[in-house]
Amino acid sequence: MSEITYLDFEKPIAELENKISELKKYSAEQKQDLSYETKTLTEKCEKLKTDIFSSLTPWQKVQIARHPNRPHTLEFISHIMTDFVELHGDRHFVDDKAIVSGFAKFNGEPVAIVGHQKGSNTDENMSRNFGMPNPEGYRKALRIFKLAEKFSRPVITFIDTPGAYPGIGAEERGQSEAIARNLFEMSQLKIPIIVCVIGEGGSGGALAISVGDRILMLENAIYSIISPEGCSAILFKEKATEKIPEVAESLKLTAQDLKKFGIIDEIIKEPLGGCHRNIEETAKIVSTSIKKHLSELKKLSIEKLLEERYKKYRKIGEYKQGKRLTVKG
Repeated sequence: MSEITYLDFEKPIAELENKISELKKYSAEQKQDLSYETKTLTEKCEKLKTDIFSSLTPWQKVQIARHPNRPHTLEFISHIMTDFVELHGDRHFVDDKAIVSGFAKFNGEPVAIVGHQKGSNTDENMSRNFGMPNPEGYRKALRIFKLAEKFSRPVITFIDTPGAYPGIGAEERGQSEAIARNLFEMSQLKIPIIVCVIGEGGSGGALAISVGDRILMLENAIYSIISPEGCSAILFKEKATEKIPEVAESLKLTAQDLKKFGIIDEIIKEPLGGCHRNIEETAKIVSTSIKKHLSELKKLSIEKLLEERYKKYRKIGEYKQGKRLTVKG
């Protein structure tokens, strides 16, 4: 793993971990037994991490969801899938690298995979458009969905995008139609669909590959109709920057909020400090969760599967009819 980048609120942790590292280095160089001192500092550091990460604000969770070391779709595929064969292109325009797709084996079973892909450095992010798909990305995803349905392969999607790319070219090539088409088609696919939000779930760009029978979400991931920055800019204009943490709270974009509202089905626990600190452990937990839900969905008939999917989305955003207010005079 590359060197960990610390967020602002993690600076006390960074200081302790650096001290532990220096102590171990000094012990090795001077051949002195400093195991007691190292153990004491390590225990103090773990307690500090527990205290900090058990009381994160929504805005801090946004920062973790965007962490530069956070694993992306291809890393999860490499850890929990085998025999992955990537398929490229939408057969209309070009291949959009912001979405990766193909077929693989999950626990020995053939499945279809679609996911947003960010880069791990500036060059990769430029190549993958920072994980923001164009219409051709969504049309590539739809091509995979239809192939999966044809060959009766379950679909697993990984969500990690700030949103669909809002450029002029994307609009000219039908961005809104491509997203709407995916929503329509995914709602009717005659195969199990499992969605896993691993980082950012931004707006329609996320929703376009998120219509599923089960929606799983990593503990520190986010899922929202708009980013806190975008919402704050619209509402507060010149005071936007200072209002971002408050807006993040109001948007109810954390996994815990979304589970409470019935939007997602399960919160997947992350290692202490975030999944970027231990991708292997995170992958095992994600794999176990997907396996459990896939096993449940495979027991359903196609008719029951589609009926349950329909009910799932119909109950989101329920409202009660109030009395009509009559104004006299």
